[in-house]
Amino acid sequence: MTLRIDISGLPSERLRFAASPLAELTAMLHVLAEPGHHPQFADWAGEVWAGLRPELAERLREAEFLWRSSQADFLIPARPRPTLAEELDAVDLIDDETYVTAALVTTCGSSRVRFPGVSPLTDPTARERALDVAQARGALQEAFAERLLADPAAVRARVRHTLEECAEAFFDGAWAGVAVQLAADLRLKNELLRRQGVEAALASVSGAITLAADGDCIIVDKVQDKATTAREAGVTFIPSVFGRPHLVAVHAPGWHPVVQYPVAAPGPAEPVSLETVTLRLEALAHPVRLRLLRTLARGPHTTSELAHFWDLSRPEVSRHLAVLRRAGLLTARRQGRYVRHTLSLPDLTALGTDLLAAVLR
Repeated sequence: MTLRIDISGLPSERLRFAASPLAELTAMLHVLAEPGHHPQFADWAGEVWAGLRPELAERLREAEFLWRSSQADFLIPARPRPTLAEELDAVDLIDDETYVTAALVTTCGSSRVRFPGVSPLTDPTARERALDVAQARGALQEAFAERLLADPAAVRARVRHTLEECAEAFFDGAWAGVAVQLAADLRLKNELLRRQGVEAALASVSGAITLAADGDCIIVDKVQDKATTAREAGVTFIPSVFGRPHLVAVHAPGWHPVVQYPVAAPGPAEPVSLETVTLRLEALAHPVRLRLLRTLARGPHTTSELAHFWDLSRPEVSRHLAVLRRAGLLTARRQGRYVRHTLSLPDLTALGTDLLAAVLR
């Protein structure tokens, strides 16, 4: 399960390492939406939520699917700018159809369920699919999607205003410290790229990123097999402090390939009993269950969503989910007519940070 980025004939200078204020803000927003993915920032997230004005907190919750399960492509810039304001100005230049389609992307893992060749603004089938997906995410998200489809300009302005308020509320203070770490990482990566070449630079990014033997392809360990090309646009690598342990990749048609990678070192694993390890590893031994687990690591999903994504029958998915629940790796919660399955991150963490990192990528 990999993302392959074709770089055949690409000059090394078209492989860029740069910091992005907008991408780091997006990583922070993901931490606020999914603090269980980032226990090292749990105290920070709690303090931020406690200090937010109620109206800003509500706006973050309504728009959270822009950064919760995955990140909307326009939030991970291919051409990073020095300031958040400049990057938001660049987002404003994106046309409504591109923006809305990217905003309404949903994920099962890292595979984007898009509307090939059509826009949910103009195509009834794509619109219905977008609203169905939003409805399964919750009432706030459904209302957000409906407003976005009805009045893209108003919602875009509201999202920008929300991000600007986040800068004042918590981002500017956090960015001042984070920028120092990112600058140190970028000096290392760019020096490796200049002195030792692409392979050495990629090796320093993550063990999940490699260069193919022929040098024509970057291979990224992701949840589903995908391919894209960077032969014209190049590839941008963006370091992140708040993004650990996630490895985020922008690869959809029409977007320049971008990889946001974590710079912080992982902490030590917690000890667990042999009996617990055995039970859970047996549950994970089946490849389908491992795929379902990696999918659920991106957020809660229903049995139907999982079956549709992996082209499986609902009874087959239900059987695998039952095994994972018995091992204590999943919980199920009914919300209206939907039963959503959620990964138990604390129990998965007990299997070790290596496995956790592999699942959360």
